[in-house]
Amino acid sequence: MENKDIRWIQRFNNFKKAFIKLKEAVETKQLNELERNGLVQRFEFTLDLSWKVMKDFLEEKGFVFKPSPKDTFRQAQESNFIYYAQALIDGLDIRNELSHDYSGEKFESSEQQLREETYPALEKLYAFFDEQSSQF
Repeated sequence: MENKDIRWIQRFNNFKKAFIKLKEAVETKQLNELERNGLVQRFEFTLDLSWKVMKDFLEEKGFVFKPSPKDTFRQAQESNFIYYAQALIDGLDIRNELSHDYSGEKFESSEQQLREETYPALEKLYAFFDEQSSQF
C-alpha cells in the first residue's frame, strides 16, 4: 500500500501545510488587528487538523475510542505516543473561546499561552507525525 492511501498520512499532509502557515504567523511578533485575526484562523485550522490526524493515526493502530478532540489527545497520551496532551487540550479551550470573541479581548489574554504552550505542543506533534510518516 502506498502511503498516499493511508488516511492519517493524507491528513498529515494537510496538517503540515496548515502548521507551516501557523509557524509563519507565530514568528511575527507585532501583529496588527488583521494579522491577529489571521493568526487566530491559522491556529484554529491547525488545531482542528492536529486532533483529526491523531484520530486517524490511532484508528490505524487499532484503537477504538470516542473520537472527540480532547479524548483523542488523552488516548494518544495514555498510549504513550505523546506526553503533552494537556497543552493541546488547553489549546482546544482557547480555540473555543476565540471562536466567540468578537471584541478581540480574549485573544490578547490568550496570545501568550497560544505562543508559549499550544504552539510548541503543535510543533512537537508535527515532528512526531513527520517521523512516523517517514517510516512508510
